[in-house]
Amino acid sequence: MKLIHRKLMTASLLIQLTAATTPAQSGEAALITKAKGIHDRVLKLDTHNDIDPSNFTADCNYLKRLNTQVNLPKMVQGDMDVAFLIVYVGQGLPTEDEYDNAYKQAIEKFEAIHRFTEKIAPDSMGLALTPDDVRRLHKQGKRVAVIGVENGYPIGTDIKRVKEFYDRGGRYMSLAHNGNSQLADSNTGEATGYLHNNGLSPLGREVIAEMNRLGMMVDLSHPSKGANLEAIRLSKAPVIASHSSVRALADHSRNMDDEQLMALKKNGGVIQIVGFASYVKVDSKQRTAALAKMRTDLGLGGGGGRARNTAGFRRPCAIEEPGATPRRTSGFLSMLPADKRAEYEKQMAAIDAKYPPMSRATVKDMVDHIDYAVKKIGIDHVGISSDFDGGGGIEGWDSAAEAFNVTLELVRRGYTEEQIGKMWSGNLLRVWADVEKVAKKN
Repeated sequence: MKLIHRKLMTASLLIQLTAATTPAQSGEAALITKAKGIHDRVLKLDTHNDIDPSNFTADCNYLKRLNTQVNLPKMVQGDMDVAFLIVYVGQGLPTEDEYDNAYKQAIEKFEAIHRFTEKIAPDSMGLALTPDDVRRLHKQGKRVAVIGVENGYPIGTDIKRVKEFYDRGGRYMSLAHNGNSQLADSNTGEATGYLHNNGLSPLGREVIAEMNRLGMMVDLSHPSKGANLEAIRLSKAPVIASHSSVRALADHSRNMDDEQLMALKKNGGVIQIVGFASYVKVDSKQRTAALAKMRTDLGLGGGGGRARNTAGFRRPCAIEEPGATPRRTSGFLSMLPADKRAEYEKQMAAIDAKYPPMSRATVKDMVDHIDYAVKKIGIDHVGISSDFDGGGGIEGWDSAAEAFNVTLELVRRGYTEEQIGKMWSGNLLRVWADVEKVAKKN
């Protein structure tokens, strides 16, 4: 009797366990399995990852799991294949000394990327100069680095530096950052005023032509709407927005409105929807104004700040503690001295207390922007970026290690493997190849 009773209990437990797995849970498991397969097969490319040269030395580098949002261990964990590493320099004044300081900062970052890919970790990561290089290095089992230039300010007034930056590996460049430059008006001009009548300067127009001649992608992220529309009209090649979202869902000057999106489509370009929380979801106008004032007061953008020369400036190597949240540091903040960083954090705390931030944007919020752009301009003109280590990150995609969550949400929305492949890399690589074709005709 005890044996029969034990068998009956075992059968009952099996029935309960089977019943506990609901159709919804089974469906979710199947969805995850499908997404994992797609994530493994498609080439995954992120067009904007800021860097600190301190993390590209023999003793401290991306072979280690640093507390950065991007490094090789995290790329491997998230199965991220390609990272555009960014030569970023903050906005400064239009003087020769400032241009020289900015140029030195830019060269330090170019050299850091070459040092890592050529001397420190050539067996793990290669530097791609063409779309074919990306595919070749990927087939070799390596992670891939590409160089993007954020802000043309460091070229100063010497247009020959555009070719120098291209020869050093730069494959896209924006003409301004936060603050009007000698080349183009910035998105921040909406609040602070424009320098070039909401457009490009004569030198900026020359730079567009030179980039077309060389085969360097024109980046629309950060310049003003007027500058972007003018750049699109002038460019003989497709353009990109390397890390922007859509203004219809988040009314921020860094995002593209429908007019810009439609011009981008007509041009054949691509917008890389960015996982930057405050571009995906917008704070109150009071908080936004307070943040803008703080940045201006501290010289962190908006045209009044100095391009602080950080060449040779080093910080201690920071290995990530187990279970720690990746450090989210904006590109300009990473270059601040300790005293100014402390003041920034103090003022941020006061702003947070007076104007609390909204709930942090999620992967679902970001994919809402992708959905909008796909419906507005078509799947062939939409891509994906993060702005990691430059202030980027959202709940669910806070480092390269969590890239799968983006693919999972795209699968959940019904996108096919072909469409997901286009957004993760295919569209950007197509634009890059088209830009090269235009250059060969010149």
